Amino acid sequence: MKQKVALVLSSGGARGLAHIGVIKELEKHGYQINSIAGSSIGAVIGGIYAAGYLDEYINWMKKLHKLDVYKLMDFSISTQGFIKGEKVFSELKKFIPDMNIEDMDISFAALAADPKNRKEKVFKSGSLFRAMRASVAIPGVILPGRVNDIDLVDGGVVNPLPIDHVQRASGDVLVVVDLNAAPSGTGNKHKNDEHSSYQQILNKLKKSLGVSIKEPLKKQSKLSYYDILNNSVNLMQEKLSELTIRIHKPDILIKIPRDTCRTFEFYRSEEMIKTGREKFIKAIENK
Repeated sequence: MKQKVALVLSSGGARGLAHIGVIKELEKHGYQINSIAGSSIGAVIGGIYAAGYLDEYINWMKKLHKLDVYKLMDFSISTQGFIKGEKVFSELKKFIPDMNIEDMDISFAALAADPKNRKEKVFKSGSLFRAMRASVAIPGVILPGRVNDIDLVDGGVVNPLPIDHVQRASGDVLVVVDLNAAPSGTGNKHKNDEHSSYQQILNKLKKSLGVSIKEPLKKQSKLSYYDILNNSVNLMQEKLSELTIRIHKPDILIKIPRDTCRTFEFYRSEEMIKTGREKFIKAIENK
């Protein structure tokens, strides 16, 4: 019989494509994934896998170029965020049908945060797409997912590594993928020296609205609004993840440094899937 796995997939933007590599290596090594819990991109990858459509998602992702990613950003002028977050899910629905979480073959839990009531929201039933949409709503960037008249935001805000919500079975192996590990120190070779990824997106939004953009004469030493937001969220998720890992002690822990890939660099899918595979192999070799 195959070794059963309880899989936990963390938040972390486009780094989450590494989750795919880990899943593929688990299958290759003869493991059987029985349950999944995920936050943000972890909820998306985990949900799509549990629904049985991961290969279709991979084929779609591999076709995306940088411009395609920008085209999927449906900009908004709302005070709650500058990306609506609906267009990408509309595209997913073209090849992934919505379904009730409780009807899927693999136990699945998606995490979102309820900032008004100061608590986490755990989706273990109901619409898969509703759960995924709520879980990826980065505060101040992507509009909240509204469920039962409640605004829900990114699960990473309250629980970036939801180990406490994955269903366990006797004798299973707890496998955890942490996308918020400390920076590797090598930096991101795709880094833009002038603007963070958030600033580039904001500039594109301004252009679409006909607002002129004044470029600085020299590189500014102060962080922009979105640099501060991005760095603060990253720091918060890193520290929360470290604490969760110390408490729960996974059987297999795969660490993906947070400087491996930027939040919206989904056009780097093949590279990130390969990274996930390599990090998994390294983790089990060092076990």
